[in-house]
Amino acid sequence: MKNLQGELKIISKSLASLSKKVEKLSSSVQKPKTVKKAAAAKPAAKKAAAKRAVSPGGKTVLETVFDAIKRSKKGVTVAQLKTKTQLNARQLSNALYKLSKKGMVEAPSRGLYLKK
Repeated sequence: MKNLQGELKIISKSLASLSKKVEKLSSSVQKPKTVKKAAAAKPAAKKAAAKRAVSPGGKTVLETVFDAIKRSKKGVTVAQLKTKTQLNARQLSNALYKLSKKGMVEAPSRGLYLKK
């Protein structure tokens, strides 16, 4: 019986030391999570910075589209602009919208754009 009580005391001591180790490990694991959150906030700030969209020619997308429209006297269709500028449909659509809002381009008919 004394042998059993001695073993139980040893087990309880080892459990107590293990619980202390677990607490230390859990506190050390929680610290890097706060560092990761701070590190994750930095890329979000970088994304917030405004970037100018640049086309393959080195000019901005708006400049590229406007130059292509400016060169044509009779106007340019969207399909012609896609081939001339090498831009995808979304970029081209956004550029045409911005140029028309600025008053630099007009659309006398659907899909046809002229310089004002």
